[in-house]
Amino acid sequence: MQKRTIIVDTDVHNGPKHPRELLPHLPKVWHEQFLEMNIGAARLYYSAVGGSRKDAVPDAGGAPGSDPEFMIRQLIEPYGIDYAILNSGIEISLYPDPDYANAVASAWNDWMAERWLTVSPVFRGSILINSADPQAAAAEIDRMAGHPGMVQVIMTSAASRLLGQRMYHPIYEAAERNGLPVAIHPGGEGRGISPAPTAPGYPTRYMEWHNILPTSYMAHINSLVCEGVFEKYPGLKFVAIEGGIAWLPHLMWRMDKNYKALRSTTPWLKRRPSEYIREHIYLTTQPIEEPDDPKHLQYIFEMIGAERNVMFSTDYPHWDFDNPLMALPPMDRELKRRIMGLTALELYRLPHPGGAEGKGDAADGEA
Repeated sequence: MQKRTIIVDTDVHNGPKHPRELLPHLPKVWHEQFLEMNIGAARLYYSAVGGSRKDAVPDAGGAPGSDPEFMIRQLIEPYGIDYAILNSGIEISLYPDPDYANAVASAWNDWMAERWLTVSPVFRGSILINSADPQAAAAEIDRMAGHPGMVQVIMTSAASRLLGQRMYHPIYEAAERNGLPVAIHPGGEGRGISPAPTAPGYPTRYMEWHNILPTSYMAHINSLVCEGVFEKYPGLKFVAIEGGIAWLPHLMWRMDKNYKALRSTTPWLKRRPSEYIREHIYLTTQPIEEPDDPKHLQYIFEMIGAERNVMFSTDYPHWDFDNPLMALPPMDRELKRRIMGLTALELYRLPHPGGAEGKGDAADGEA
């Protein structure tokens, strides 16, 4: 019997229909501020195509991604998606008041658990943290990690300091302690309390800003490795969502080359930087690069060991949504099965959709 391709969508965006949905979970002192400011990171650039698909507005109204039942009908059922990892609210880390940001992150997690994770086991949540306050973020991870529907920690890639630096280590310690990967997601670069999106300054337009987002991912992964985060927390896994893929070989080669001459400055590293990246860093496919010759992308997959560290995502309901049936170029069938779902099943410790979890390789129960 032909094996079915399991699909785990590792980047789905959800949110409330109205900010009032979160008020039951938010201390009253913050109600008026939340109704006016929400997560508080003002939009930076104008996008001619908008932020989301025009057809993603729920039948009953509200913002795209605000109705779990509608999402099931539009995304989950038509494409046969087995799990959808929900990522939202990340820009709360860019709000200048840490007490407000911590309160909103906690309320968001409670709302997520009540409004979404009770609707269908297909939905799995990400614990939202305010990464600008690492001690409070660690406490929030400990508070929510016991919820069976929460499968990772999520924070923004926009930050005032590189994410490998010691101030962030309480986050990684808590994540490792609770067996959860940490994920970053772009979108806030240049907004709120974050610095300019690029080292030289601000791009002029949305297209320029969108093109260059992978540079922040390169900087953070370089920092995580060189600061010894994965030596200090050997069980930690780190997911770079929506940052592209093709830049990773360049970073690995450059880091390995410099390590040969400069390793005395990072004596805590016991292996080449690329080895830490291959073991601890995961990437998601959307927005996948689209070279003129599809074989070139396959070369990239070979260079980075994509069978171990690349996971499929749609970015639903955003404008650049990737159709699961069309997003990837022709490739080896087993590699595609790994990317589309099997790697994510393992990383997030998800029950096998066929009920075959724990029976050797995750693919064994497919049908």
